[in-house]
Amino acid sequence: MKMLINVPETVVADALRGMAAAHPELTVDVENRVVVRRDAPVADKVGLVSGGGSGHEPLHGGFVGPGMLDAACPGEVFTSPVPDQMARAAAAVDSGRGVLFVVKNYTGDVLNFDMAAELAEDEGVQVARVLVDDDVAVVDSTYTAGRRGTGATLFVEKLAGAAAEAGAPLERVEAVARQVVESSRSFGVALSACTTPARGVPTFDLPPGELELGIGIHGEPGRERRGMMTSGEIADTAVDAVLDDLRPDRPVLALVNGMGGTPLLELYGFAAEVHRVLGERRVAVARTLVGSYVTSLDMAGCSVTLCQADEELLRLWDAPVRTPALRWGM
Repeated sequence: MKMLINVPETVVADALRGMAAAHPELTVDVENRVVVRRDAPVADKVGLVSGGGSGHEPLHGGFVGPGMLDAACPGEVFTSPVPDQMARAAAAVDSGRGVLFVVKNYTGDVLNFDMAAELAEDEGVQVARVLVDDDVAVVDSTYTAGRRGTGATLFVEKLAGAAAEAGAPLERVEAVARQVVESSRSFGVALSACTTPARGVPTFDLPPGELELGIGIHGEPGRERRGMMTSGEIADTAVDAVLDDLRPDRPVLALVNGMGGTPLLELYGFAAEVHRVLGERRVAVARTLVGSYVTSLDMAGCSVTLCQADEELLRLWDAPVRTPALRWGM
């Protein structure tokens, strides 16, 4: 496979050096693998920290900045960051009002963030943790006990981040994050497998003319393999899978997410089909975000995440945000 890299061993460090050059508003510690907003710690503000394996960009480092995360910890590709990274990030953003860890439900992430919380608390940092487990496709998959954490992570980081930026206490920021998790569901589809730099070959075999329904963001297999479908047929399948579990009774935030190898031309067309299905199912859409935000390297495909939102969540969604990957209102 052709890749725009030097050697697989330095992919993450090289990317962090590039992030530092492109975004002087961030402090990027390449050696210790921590990305922090430059003005951290922000006085009288709860800190938000997240992280996970690299390969899902812009998640999480691309969401560091005012209105969202205060720090992110990138691991190696598809590999959890280590507890020392997370504890270092917590110390860097703690202003004395506590820190919220946003954790995707993958076994390595959960264990390492738990250990990091203990390390941070030993240093006097108050830590709360919220687990994101929004994927309706499968339970107890390759990397998880329970549902996987996928697209709803963006909603949690944005909405809890807005609450923290507004000065809410740790208990309230945690409650917002938990409400978002409980109100969000996702479903993903792969049109091709992803290729990790270390292996140089696709992570699974997906023959021409077939797609995988219900994949995870590490290239984990889904619930079913079918022959290629139209955009409208994929939208019917994905949205129905989400609605069968979520059953919203309020308007929703909709994320139409690319997996890394799908152009916006296709994603916008797919977004139109998602809106069609939601209209047919009598689900009102309050806000829509389209783009590649929670990716799986070069995988072609998409995911749909819906979050049923009350007036407070809509206000927090519309609140200003300024990060490398998400920005409005500033």
